[in-house]
Amino acid sequence: MFASLKALPADPILGLLAKYKEDTNPQKIDLGVGVYKNEAGHTAILDCVKKAEKFRLDTEDTKVYIGPTGSPLFNEKMTNLIFTPDHQVIANNRVRTVSTPGGTGALRVAAEFINSCKNNATIWVSNPTWANHQGVFQAAGLTVKTYPYYDYENKCLDFDGMLNALKEVGGDDVVLLHACCHNPSGMDLNNEQWQQVAEVAKTVGFMPLIDMAYQGFGQGLDEDAYGLRLMADSVKEMIVCSSCSKNFGLYRERIGACSLIGETALSADIAFSVLLSDIRCNYSMPPAHGAAIVETILNSDELTAQWHIELKEMRNRINGNRQVIVDKLIENGVTRDFSFITRQSGMFSFLGISPEQVQRLQDEFSIYMVGSSRMSIAGISQSNVDYLAQSIAKVL
Repeated sequence: MFASLKALPADPILGLLAKYKEDTNPQKIDLGVGVYKNEAGHTAILDCVKKAEKFRLDTEDTKVYIGPTGSPLFNEKMTNLIFTPDHQVIANNRVRTVSTPGGTGALRVAAEFINSCKNNATIWVSNPTWANHQGVFQAAGLTVKTYPYYDYENKCLDFDGMLNALKEVGGDDVVLLHACCHNPSGMDLNNEQWQQVAEVAKTVGFMPLIDMAYQGFGQGLDEDAYGLRLMADSVKEMIVCSSCSKNFGLYRERIGACSLIGETALSADIAFSVLLSDIRCNYSMPPAHGAAIVETILNSDELTAQWHIELKEMRNRINGNRQVIVDKLIENGVTRDFSFITRQSGMFSFLGISPEQVQRLQDEFSIYMVGSSRMSIAGISQSNVDYLAQSIAKVL
């Protein structure tokens, strides 16, 4: 059976990481992989996570299954973090949340659930979007279409194009929206734009699927959830997929959540039963360790306060890197306007250079970023920003 298979190309980002590891240049810079790094280029474990893990090690007394929904305490704490405890969808008992194997697992079970609601349903994603979105949705049997989002020429949001396209979406279609820190462009909707999108969703009737992989990495935990909470106030049904990989630094623990909002408590219960059936046929039971860490932190005032401090430090470092690289490019005589980088949020930005220039950065200067010129802002540090700016100036 295997003899009929043909080798598929490696994921471009993972292939980039492999090349970076093989590179012997001491000045090499990794701007490809989307994980947070500190000034030393290391993805350290948060102190609040270490304390929560110690508590789990001391108190855990079984490794029995936790059931398809995952930990009830984790699900409750994540629901409150996403929506706030006093949000009307919680007060009206319209939300059902499960823990999932990472944010990607949340997206996959959401896609399976959508396919259970309507076979071969259409889902609209932004152009561009996270590279894995299309693959995840297509693998679940959905038809993927795109709506305009990023204006590559002017380095800004194509909001008019986006809004006009969403007005033409089918009433029984699904629209994927990034809650914050858009991957890969870094260009987010402002509050007024969210209000307009929410109004269109309410008028047209499409179901929003909100991907919130970076809550707290943009402007703040509440600020980053503004659009999501507004949308939940505006529509009858919605799905939210969230991740704890970035804001808790739990990348390898693979813990995320999928939340359904129904029009009523009864419809939410019915939808939840279908979601659990889809989970049972997929991975059956979610992992427990990452959820236990998150719920321990969010269930402790002390650890929650510490997490807020550590999260703010990561957020401020990323936002600071945006200004630093723009300033350094100017210092190196670059006349092209890169100020758009400072108007974006989160881990990523399109540098806006050609694929040939991206390749030159890799071949001549050992600077690695995706061919689209998407770079991970967290890979910039005080020790490498001068070399980075000098190298960009040379390829320009």
